[in-house]
Amino acid sequence: MDQVSASPPYAAGSDVARTDVFSVPLAGSLAGGTQQLQEALSQNPTLRSIDQMWNANPLRDVIPLDWAEIARALRIVWVRSLSRPETAVAVMEFNQELWRSAINVWHEAGQRWLGMAQAAQEKAPAAAPTDKRFAAPEWHSNPAYRTLMEVYLLASNWLLEQSKAENIDDAEERRINFHLRQFVDAMSPTLMLLSNPAALRKAIETGGTSLAAGARNLMADLAAGRLSITDADAFAPGRNLALTPGKVVHRNRLIELIQYAPATKQAHQIPLLILPPWINKYYILDMQPRNSMVKYLVDQGFTVFMVSWKNPDASMDGIGIEDYMDLGLLEASDVAREITGSPTVNIMGYCIGGTLLTMTLAMLAAKGDKRINSASFMVSLQDFSRVGETAVFMDEPGLDLIEQQMMDRGYLDSREMSNMFSLLRSNDLIWANVVNNYLLGNKPPAFDLLYWNSDGTRMTRAAHSWYLRNTYVENNLVEPGKVTLKGVPLDLGTIKQDCYAIGAEKDHIVPWDAAWRITQLFGGDVRFVRASSGHIAGVINPPGGKGAYWTREVAEAAHSPEQWLQSATRHDGSWWTDWRDWLSARSGKLAAPPPMGSARHPALQDAPGSYVLEK
Repeated sequence: MDQVSASPPYAAGSDVARTDVFSVPLAGSLAGGTQQLQEALSQNPTLRSIDQMWNANPLRDVIPLDWAEIARALRIVWVRSLSRPETAVAVMEFNQELWRSAINVWHEAGQRWLGMAQAAQEKAPAAAPTDKRFAAPEWHSNPAYRTLMEVYLLASNWLLEQSKAENIDDAEERRINFHLRQFVDAMSPTLMLLSNPAALRKAIETGGTSLAAGARNLMADLAAGRLSITDADAFAPGRNLALTPGKVVHRNRLIELIQYAPATKQAHQIPLLILPPWINKYYILDMQPRNSMVKYLVDQGFTVFMVSWKNPDASMDGIGIEDYMDLGLLEASDVAREITGSPTVNIMGYCIGGTLLTMTLAMLAAKGDKRINSASFMVSLQDFSRVGETAVFMDEPGLDLIEQQMMDRGYLDSREMSNMFSLLRSNDLIWANVVNNYLLGNKPPAFDLLYWNSDGTRMTRAAHSWYLRNTYVENNLVEPGKVTLKGVPLDLGTIKQDCYAIGAEKDHIVPWDAAWRITQLFGGDVRFVRASSGHIAGVINPPGGKGAYWTREVAEAAHSPEQWLQSATRHDGSWWTDWRDWLSARSGKLAAPPPMGSARHPALQDAPGSYVLEK
């Protein structure tokens, strides 16, 4: 997760890929995938031998590789190379580069052996300095390992270059590149004991006990049918996560509403309602006290309410998008206003929660309902023409399959979503854990953000099907009147409230320049801020830590994200302070905090409630 995706010690500070948006199935499950695989294997003995090796590997039961699509991508590259007259020249140049690299490595080693280490170091190229897979010193000091690493990296780069071709659309090129990358990542020499110096060193130092521990970890994962990415026993909401004091003051079949206890003698009169994504548990916004956004807001004098979504089961298959609007946002806002006595409420929507907030604002505007005073959007999409790396899964056969799965079960299983997001960051979320758990024999790391990342939820059939079709497939929200909810057509241009929106610099789920589009779509004033890092760590970045953010104070509007960034100012630190100041100015006067609950909405139980604990 710094990005938050990665698990220490391999990627501390990398971005949690799995986060909180939507889900689609793996493309390898698509109809015809098996047939494509068999055709490719029958025509290419190299693919056939690789397939036999993978099927003999026990990891196939815990690693969600989509081998049918990998074989298809390799076959496309192979067939394309046969039709290119320049292929022979390219292969010759590639072989020359391999020889040149190997000769340079051994020449450098010879210089060191002859006492010319300084000269060799000055001439040596920097080999993959940011690739955490090759952090062990042997990859740079041992000429055999150095040669193996450089050959692998050169071959990987060469193969990935083959995904580019003329007369191919962007979607197909993106798909081919994605699956070629899955292949080259899976072929890394670091994933084999004999070619992983760190694993060999530890095996020798421990007398082989690390290998025995790794075998036990593998057997446990095979029994569970999944790869462990974190210590599942290290955390639990209410024990060492989601600790901010509060009460559940309302419950229906879809949400629990938490009101947090005041921490200041005075609080702003207009409450803040937080609408998290329903693909994950809400406590990403209330982790441990040091990185809890909820605690920070309460400490700043805000009265905070949090929606905690129920984890759907088969009985909830008919819950639709209007139910999420009615039972979720609207009912929660009514309760918050009744308890506080405020006629209006400020609302923050995180990711898919922000998309629901967008639709609700447009619906309320059409009906003349002014209950929402201001709105904040955290890494949220309204225009789905650019959806980041997840676009590789966005095709019609994939969506047909996911709808069929939901028809069979009544919901979309969380494991399908987890597999997809893991593949988006396979080196951090899959292969780093293979090395850590199986080759080094370590326990999965105890990392709070990774624990949350693996604590997924299911998706109701009706709501998820509607959401995918109307956003990722047809991108209907940006067309006035194309979507009708609660009996009224939606027009984002009618949203006039003051809005605050965050995009994250390295977000691969909601690209920051796609999040910026809100400034063009809404009819009111939108303050857009770009945060550093990714989809999770860009948001969960409390004051006092690392990070930066960009703001733009120029009076005239920017007509493109590039123009916005050119005239933006960089600030070190957390954007939370900027949002606090913006939100304070729209939260009314300070007064005595409201009571915890009311006669109509009494406290039902302590936070974090019961819905967040459902598996």
